[in-house]
Amino acid sequence: MSHTATKAQRLQLDGGTLLRQLKELGEIGADSEVGGRTRIALTDAEKAGRDLVAHWMRELELEVVIDRIGNLFGILRSEADDGTQAPLMMGSHIDSVTNAGALDGCYGVLAGLAVARAYREAGIAPSRTIMVGAFTNEEGIRYQPDMMGSLVYAGGLSVQEALDTVGTDGTRLGDELTRIGYAGTLEPGAIVPHEYVELHIEQGPILEAEGIQIGVVENLQGISWQQVSIQGNANHAGTTPTHLRHDAGFVAAAIVTFLRQLAQDSGGTTLATVGCLSVQPNVINVIPRRATLTVDLRDPDEQRLKLAERRFAEFLETVAQQEGVTVTTERSARFEPVVFDAGLVDSVEASANRLGFTNRRMTSGAGHDAQMIARIAPAAMIFVPSQGGISHNPREHTDDDQLIMGAEVLLDVVLHRLGQAQA
Repeated sequence: MSHTATKAQRLQLDGGTLLRQLKELGEIGADSEVGGRTRIALTDAEKAGRDLVAHWMRELELEVVIDRIGNLFGILRSEADDGTQAPLMMGSHIDSVTNAGALDGCYGVLAGLAVARAYREAGIAPSRTIMVGAFTNEEGIRYQPDMMGSLVYAGGLSVQEALDTVGTDGTRLGDELTRIGYAGTLEPGAIVPHEYVELHIEQGPILEAEGIQIGVVENLQGISWQQVSIQGNANHAGTTPTHLRHDAGFVAAAIVTFLRQLAQDSGGTTLATVGCLSVQPNVINVIPRRATLTVDLRDPDEQRLKLAERRFAEFLETVAQQEGVTVTTERSARFEPVVFDAGLVDSVEASANRLGFTNRRMTSGAGHDAQMIARIAPAAMIFVPSQGGISHNPREHTDDDQLIMGAEVLLDVVLHRLGQAQA
């Protein structure tokens, strides 16, 4: 056994530092009155989070690099890397939804730093360069589409189109990147990963319900986002007979009901959600003249997702004719289902088994940066349980020992993929 391999056996995860950093990052954007924390992409709060993560990267003497879409990377180079070696990449994101938990995204970024820290504390270099990324605007709250930074990185959206995106608050994304000091110079995707592994909380109830410690993520659902606008006629609620109404509010309600039935008819594979809904003039005694709503359709099978989209389009055409209203749709995001790299998935399963953690293969119900990076490199994900299946919520929680277990699996995967662990 080589001297380097002998030293590699001593690589150990510093779980205490990982937990401390999760707590410290979780305090940025915290709201003591409503609970949770809010770090919407490219706001002052998210800039503070970026600054802290970049500081921790520099503490580990990582090379800190920022690309033109604001993706933040810390690079730990191998001794053989002359600047051209494809790295093993880990990461996730640190932006949040409103009143979020402390783990979504942040866990994957800080666990990646924990892997780099294990190398630093052991005093050795990885046999292949390691790169830890925090991708821009994963949540898509202020700027759409979601998973934007990784989508641009993988070449699925041009840099200029992303920079020109106008947010819900009227700001231009590129201007905000410059304002907070994270408009980098590296061309997104210039460094193509050798492999990508993302550690994440499940954000669902399956692992906890089954008493399983580690989720081995094989695939990820396809996502279809639309905004639907319904134009009817406002009129008096007391004087207009039902058969003479052109009620945008009724059509909106009919859409919600149809989507629930659509999901039920699929046998549980298709998910359908109306997350935003507004009516105008929003007055108790006036028939709504206009309604807008969002539709989120998901399925792990592309053909079933297309079928759901087709059935929904047919329903819109029928209900518009029946109610005498005009219905228009605008697609805001569309991502096909992703099947992760079989060899990398096998490695995650092998690491969980090697460490003695119960595990199961599963599908990710949420979108993640891994699905974008999978376009350009082999990718896989590791899940740990979410208490109550709750996420995007201040009550989001995973026990400390489970968080450390997941990071230990990540470290073990890296060591074995790089050939630096005992056979």
